Amino acid sequence: MSETILKIEDLQVHYGGIEAVKGISFDVQEGQIVTLIGSNGAGKSSTLRTISGLVKPSGGKITFHGEDITGKDPTQIVTQGVTLVPEGRRIFPDMTVLENLKIGAYLRKDDLSEDLEWVYSLFPRLKERSWQAGGTLSGGEQQMLAVGRALMSRPKLLMMDEPSLGLAPLVVRDIFSIIQEINKQGVTILLIEQNANMALKIADVGYVLETGRITLTGSGEELLTNDAVRAAYLGA
Repeated sequence: MSETILKIEDLQVHYGGIEAVKGISFDVQEGQIVTLIGSNGAGKSSTLRTISGLVKPSGGKITFHGEDITGKDPTQIVTQGVTLVPEGRRIFPDMTVLENLKIGAYLRKDDLSEDLEWVYSLFPRLKERSWQAGGTLSGGEQQMLAVGRALMSRPKLLMMDEPSLGLAPLVVRDIFSIIQEINKQGVTILLIEQNANMALKIADVGYVLETGRITLTGSGEELLTNDAVRAAYLGA
């Protein structure tokens, strides 16, 4: 029986008078890939940003490995093993690839060489470009760098916000293959993605968010064949 690594209970998030997340509850089991799908404004990014401590919830509870992390600051949450790859990549364009990767490990005091080699094994292009400025990389390479930087903190749970956004279809396939490989190597994944087809194909479990509420739950396979999901998100 796998362990519940992340538990969300009745999570509510407000921005001023706007209720972005309206009391959602879900679990992530250790070793899973879990995806949240939904249209823009459904509350997906707000959910990840709240779990990572960037946004304070207005209600509910977030538990990670049995410990209440609700409202903790982002540094504490990263230290506990939860890392977010933000939408839009947010790399440091004037720093080299290597410097960007090292920033991902800013809370660590130990030797980074083993983890650098792990990231370079996942992303050989980053190794080839390790002394190149991050801003000179292609969009796909910058996304690889953003994921690699997050992995340098040795996360137990890696959260990803729209990793395929703005990327060419071939690059998207590469990114999703790498997400599966990271998962096989022991990292639990919580993914939000507008490319619902790709996300559900690799997900163990999927949740559909609509205007701040979870309206459907199922395995990735079940949601791929669900008529309502196909009509709303898969163009079928």
